[in-house]
Amino acid sequence: MPQPIFPATASASRNRLALTALLLGGIAIGGSPIFVRLSEVGPMATAFWRVALAFLPLFIVFRATRQDQAKRPEGLRDMLALTLPGVFLAADLIAWHASIHVTTVANATLLANLAPVFVTAAAWMFFGASITRAFLVGLSVAIAGIVVLKGGVSGLAAGDRSGDALAVLAALFYAGYMLSVARLRGRFDTVRVMVWSTLSAALCLLPVVLVTETQFFPVTIFGWTMLLGLALISHAGGQVAITYALAYLPTAFSSLTLLLQPVVAAFLGVIVLNEDVTVLQAIGGAIVLCGILQARRK
Repeated sequence: MPQPIFPATASASRNRLALTALLLGGIAIGGSPIFVRLSEVGPMATAFWRVALAFLPLFIVFRATRQDQAKRPEGLRDMLALTLPGVFLAADLIAWHASIHVTTVANATLLANLAPVFVTAAAWMFFGASITRAFLVGLSVAIAGIVVLKGGVSGLAAGDRSGDALAVLAALFYAGYMLSVARLRGRFDTVRVMVWSTLSAALCLLPVVLVTETQFFPVTIFGWTMLLGLALISHAGGQVAITYALAYLPTAFSSLTLLLQPVVAAFLGVIVLNEDVTVLQAIGGAIVLCGILQARRK
């Protein structure tokens, strides 16, 4: 009998808190492209510092708040399960950062945000999750909004096929990350899951950085500030909030809500990088929000 991926029913107030955390997490992660764009080191080194700098504060919080009655890993199987999300996350960051340098930024961002499609399919096929018609309509509308946000279907033809394939691969890896975290949150607390997954991601990324890039450290305070912002806001802040929410909200819906990321990234691009926002992009962002609201309907 397949195990349901949906967490146990929680109180209405807990669900509202989880939804708030999910939205804030999506916003925090939405800022990551800005930090990556402004980073002084290469894409792989930036990915490594994102998790490496986040590990210490997460570990300090873990040691300060851990209680004796908290669930602990009971053996090698539990330890491997706790490291698996970090492996998926490292693979996602490698594939997505590489795709940005091969295909267009629009294609890389759009295709990497196909993760909700893979999460929904996996939740239905392997975990027996029930997918409502309202959710499927909302998912379709939200993805259509992302296409509009990125300039329409015609803009997708400009990308390189190998780069596009890397972006789709990144979406698959991120779907694996969300599904594995959701499964763990049924047994382990948020901070424990984040500490294990963050450390495993850093260990996976380190050899990739050493092999592929020549500059490992930023050279200015500004460069370190961008990496700290990426680590503390997008990872230690955003991923912790999402991990917390996954214990109380359906994984498929949670992944759909994270389609807010490109909308947030476009908005921050205007504020921080002085990029222009067209009417088409604004319409696309509104369509994404409508799709998410539709998906919440019973």
